[in-house]
Amino acid sequence: MAPQNKPDYSFWTKYKRFAGNEIMLYVIMVIGIILGIVIISYL
Repeated sequence: MAPQNKPDYSFWTKYKRFAGNEIMLYVIMVIGIILGIVIISYL
């Protein structure tokens, strides 16, 4: 059990670092979709 816990901690620390980038990517994607809908609706 002990050897398997250490990779989990490293995985979670890496995931927390990437989580911020994923959230930013999702926010940028949502903003892009909203801008696309607004532009299409005005056209």
